[in-house]
Amino acid sequence: MSESDVLPASEYRDQATARKYFDAGWEQEQAGNRVGAVEQYEAAYTADPDDAENCFRLAYNLDLMGEEDQALHLYEECAKVPNPSLNVLINLAVAYEDRGKYPQAERCVRQVLATEPNHPRARLYIKDILESRAMLIDDEQERKQEKHSALLDTPVTDFELSVRTRNALRKMNIRTLGDLLKVTEAELRSFKNFGDASLEEIKTMLAQKSLRLGQSVESHQAQVKQQVFDQIKSEQGEGDGTLDKSVNELNLSVRARKALALLGVTSIGDLVMKTEAELMGVKNFGMTSLVEIRDRLTDVGLSLRTLEA
Repeated sequence: MSESDVLPASEYRDQATARKYFDAGWEQEQAGNRVGAVEQYEAAYTADPDDAENCFRLAYNLDLMGEEDQALHLYEECAKVPNPSLNVLINLAVAYEDRGKYPQAERCVRQVLATEPNHPRARLYIKDILESRAMLIDDEQERKQEKHSALLDTPVTDFELSVRTRNALRKMNIRTLGDLLKVTEAELRSFKNFGDASLEEIKTMLAQKSLRLGQSVESHQAQVKQQVFDQIKSEQGEGDGTLDKSVNELNLSVRARKALALLGVTSIGDLVMKTEAELMGVKNFGMTSLVEIRDRLTDVGLSLRTLEA
């Protein structure tokens, strides 16, 4: 094996031969013979792989001939040199965008704009790339939402639940997986004849799908709380901070306060996020305490949350 066989390609550049083939390729390109131009440029590239000008002409003509993969590889090679030409970066950006590689395309265009801020094609392409990225993100979110919605629409009868649990859910009018996410553990416990075994069975099934009881309620609480606050603002101007006040200001009985403590309710805002069923599911919480809380909330123009139909 000779010494040249083990040297990198850049160590045995034949620049004179490469220039001869490049000039021939340029003549063919100007004459409209793109195939002939590519043949000459390829010969020049073989003679001198480090000639950025020839590399670009070869990539450009291959690109126009539909050889997009080869063109992309060559554009990337051209862009590796210090201070690559703006045309290289623009064409590489277009190639990336065509393949949906928007971050790489954006990086190339921003490199052009860093050199020439008013470059017309770059300014146009950056808008297209950002819009395409936004559309891609929207499409991905929409697909995820559709997949999630399809999961939530799955009937609970499709899951491996005992007959007792299925019958209990049917009596509660809980038909789909989404319905289960709208109720809390306390609400389920409040239904007659719904035992711990059925509760654990449901919780295990949901956990296998990275879901939990009351999940929809929790994610919806902030929105509901804001709606309540907006209502107070419309009725009382800027509002009087009622939702942020402690539940102790409602002057509830000791029994009612203990029940709320078990639910982690500390403010009036927390309280209006709860439903009657959640409160009734707390041990030793009776109708007397429920009526008391409803009355106190009515006094300040509020009410407990109601489940969506």
